[in-house]
Amino acid sequence: MLTANLKLADKYDYLSEKFIKAYQFLRTQELDALPTGIIEIEGDVIYANVQEYTTMPWEECKFEAHDRYFDIQYVVSGKEMFGYVKRESLKEAVPYDSKNDLLFFEEPENSGKIFLEAGDFAVVSPEDAHKPRCVAGESCKVKKIVLKIKV
Repeated sequence: MLTANLKLADKYDYLSEKFIKAYQFLRTQELDALPTGIIEIEGDVIYANVQEYTTMPWEECKFEAHDRYFDIQYVVSGKEMFGYVKRESLKEAVPYDSKNDLLFFEEPENSGKIFLEAGDFAVVSPEDAHKPRCVAGESCKVKKIVLKIKV
């Protein structure tokens, strides 16, 4: 799933060589066998962050965004609700951490949710805020690969 405002339609090429390499990584690796942590694909331009966690209640998760990277959030196993909202009108909850390229926001009045299960992914641009790790039904263990693609 990819969603964006028409103003951004020509800003990013979601089928550029960087994205194709990221998708190829997902197609050619034994994803279940990957250890947690960072796996370099193309230096700091494309890398994978392999994560394992237990989903949490919606209220305990936070909306976040990144300035320097796109996320392709791919669920290897498990399931989760994934929040999504444009970040332009959100209020910062925690200031931007430039080292980790991470910014947290206060909970907005309105936002969307998508259901992700094994084999699904969401592409998140720097203009988007997203809320990963949320319970879908009952809490469960999730293995996810967050591919980071430099803007």
